[in-house]
Amino acid sequence: MAANNALAIMSPEQGLSRYLSEIRKFPMLSKDEEFMLAKRWSEHQDPEAAHKLVTSHLRLVAKIAMGYRGYGLPIGEVISEGNVGLMQAVKKFDPDKGFRLATYAMWWIRASIQEYILRSWSLVKMGTTAAQKKLFFNLRKAKSQISAFEEGDLRPENVEAIASKLGVTQQDVIDMNRRLSGDASLNAPLRADGESEWQDWLSDDEAVSQETRLAEDEERDIRMGLLQEAMQELTDREKHILTERRLKDDPVTLEELAVQYGVSRERVRQIEVRAFEKLQKAMRAAAMERNLVDA
Repeated sequence: MAANNALAIMSPEQGLSRYLSEIRKFPMLSKDEEFMLAKRWSEHQDPEAAHKLVTSHLRLVAKIAMGYRGYGLPIGEVISEGNVGLMQAVKKFDPDKGFRLATYAMWWIRASIQEYILRSWSLVKMGTTAAQKKLFFNLRKAKSQISAFEEGDLRPENVEAIASKLGVTQQDVIDMNRRLSGDASLNAPLRADGESEWQDWLSDDEAVSQETRLAEDEERDIRMGLLQEAMQELTDREKHILTERRLKDDPVTLEELAVQYGVSRERVRQIEVRAFEKLQKAMRAAAMERNLVDA
């Protein structure tokens, strides 16, 4: 991509604090400006247009990257990987689809960062299932939702709750929690004096926060649309069981559903798993059709 050479590159000599300061200088784009630049790139491969699209979204990459600070990896490298995802998004972005670039790029940025993290962790060398990868990236959020902030091993009731919520075994939760227990602080100091933290560089930028919030709102709407469309692939029983077990804040137990349908707990669990797999497949197919993910 021709814009690569013009992209602000992170380097040890430059330093992360200087980089974060520099990318704040790039102007944000209006919807019309973004559309015209994207058309210039897609139709004429104009490198200047691509450069403006990329640089105007570098702060978005940094904002997303800050959410992955807790995996013990250099934040500068995480941001750099996010920039790679951003450039891929610009390269493939179709403005006629009706999405803003920020919404489309968020999928690519997160995917690029997550792939980098997985490559960097020894977890990958041991081999991982899709469920374990989901657990890897969602354990902290699940713990915070049930206020499980204790150090060391989780209490049995918290292990059970997280395993049920994320669809993994309780042993998977225990093992992953122990593996992640040595992570770096989420509030690592920016300088040796400890007076400021990495997130301070971005959290006070209202323009970035607004853009990120709008992109996240739009992405959530897209995901909800994909979910509603995919749910049509399920039978009424599958819809009901999946909704009760996976889509409610307070899931219904297998025992309750077993009594309701007059079947065994194991049969309900099988239906739930099958419905979830069908839902994932349908959502991915719909996302591919809309050019939101790669085949």
